[in-house]
Amino acid sequence: MILRSLLPLFSLFLPFVWVVAADTQPNVIVIMADDLGYGDVSCYGATELSTPHIDRLAAEGMRFTSGYCSASTCTPTRYSFLTGTYAFRQDGTGIAPPNSPALIPAGTTTIASLLKQAGYRTAVIGKWHLGLGVDEPDWNGLLKPGPLEIGFDHCFLLPTTNDRVPQVYVQDHRVLDLDPADPLWVGKKKPSEDHPTGLTHRETLKMDWSHGHNSTIHNGISRIGFYTGGNAARFRDEDLSDKWVEKSIKWIEEDGDQPFFLFFSSHDLHVPRMVHERFQGATKLGPRGDAIVELDWCVGQLLDALDRLKLAENTLVVFCSDNGPVLDDGYKDDAIEKIGKHQAAGPFQGGKYNVFEGGTRTPFITRWTGHISPGVSDEIVCTIDLAASCAALAGVDLPSDGCLDSMNVSAALLGKDNAKGRDHLIQQDNGRGGNYGFRVGDWKLVRHDSKKTRNTGLRLQGRPVNRFELYNLAEDPSESRTVMKEHPGIAEKMKQRLAELIENGKSRN
Repeated sequence: MILRSLLPLFSLFLPFVWVVAADTQPNVIVIMADDLGYGDVSCYGATELSTPHIDRLAAEGMRFTSGYCSASTCTPTRYSFLTGTYAFRQDGTGIAPPNSPALIPAGTTTIASLLKQAGYRTAVIGKWHLGLGVDEPDWNGLLKPGPLEIGFDHCFLLPTTNDRVPQVYVQDHRVLDLDPADPLWVGKKKPSEDHPTGLTHRETLKMDWSHGHNSTIHNGISRIGFYTGGNAARFRDEDLSDKWVEKSIKWIEEDGDQPFFLFFSSHDLHVPRMVHERFQGATKLGPRGDAIVELDWCVGQLLDALDRLKLAENTLVVFCSDNGPVLDDGYKDDAIEKIGKHQAAGPFQGGKYNVFEGGTRTPFITRWTGHISPGVSDEIVCTIDLAASCAALAGVDLPSDGCLDSMNVSAALLGKDNAKGRDHLIQQDNGRGGNYGFRVGDWKLVRHDSKKTRNTGLRLQGRPVNRFELYNLAEDPSESRTVMKEHPGIAEKMKQRLAELIENGKSRN
């Protein structure tokens, strides 16, 4: 067992190349859930709620048991997914504030620009949270650079994340339905003494805050940050998912001659969990469980649209998440009180904000009707690999200076016989200079530069940690017992190799 699990460690010093020849350019839809854990859907073991549409996707495609995002928070995972480069290589890629400038510079190679090069039309619809503008967003003017400057033809966005201001849609380069006579202002400080906030007007809230989310109130919910104006442009939280689905299906229907790439960027499980009225009370788990059901509905709507348009046999659908689960993330919505038997992270320790397996190992499913035989795979695949893998399927070469950590694992994604996924993966928590996880085969090294981990309401979190810990995931998937003392040689090799990969600036040959 030890010899077999060591082989991937030695292979880190060998070239990593997998090539797949596709006889057609598939449409690509990446459905990225938000804060969805490994155990949050029924095809991954959830018993306290049902996700029939996600289960259908798994039953008709490949369900991965070692599918990962690259970070345990949203902004760095989304950065890495789009650019194919680990976010820890770039300053400023931690959780983006409301007035963040664009974190991906105009002209950067992305999955969207690669597929556009191959003749695809491209769109991102849903949560963005990667900043807009040069120094900060010009909320009343042109919001650029943004998605359209990195390969997307169209975008319809929640510009930040919905617990941060402002609550408006951005369509292409402008705030949708903004009245020039009522300009939008977004800032860090309270604009006036009488400005209502979650602190001063707490009794008016329809969802109370637990920590940090107590600034400007919109729709009975206080947020992070302050804003005024833009009243005609503001949306209702309950309508977000319906809007994403509506806009996505309309965009898919616009032109049937070109292949397309759609990044469907969900927000359902992220706080504040204020789902549409028809999903409220759908589960016994409270708003967080109801949000999972709403997400499942979104998946069903997209699959039904592909069937109606007869596109299922030429569309690769990838379902994933931007990080693992969190229960209390700033609002009092009974996520902890009503969790019951539900194991949001499945058998794994941790969740959002940390580098244990629960933070980055999430549901990961691929379906391409007629091309992927239904099954289950234990190959290691990651959202950061979708850039290189989709480029390979579309027949586009990667530039030498782009997608520095994206591996072509398209053969594994398609479930090809004897196809291999990644032989190693670096996991991070948030931004640059944080904590790292390093998986090589069955071995997992945890490097806690902060020497601490955050408690977000999930089991085994918040405990004291050593800077370095080593786990054998085959024997201890919950990372409950470090084996540093038993295997000092393996630990030392992994410590050295992780440091080299971080310092080298790239991991793709």
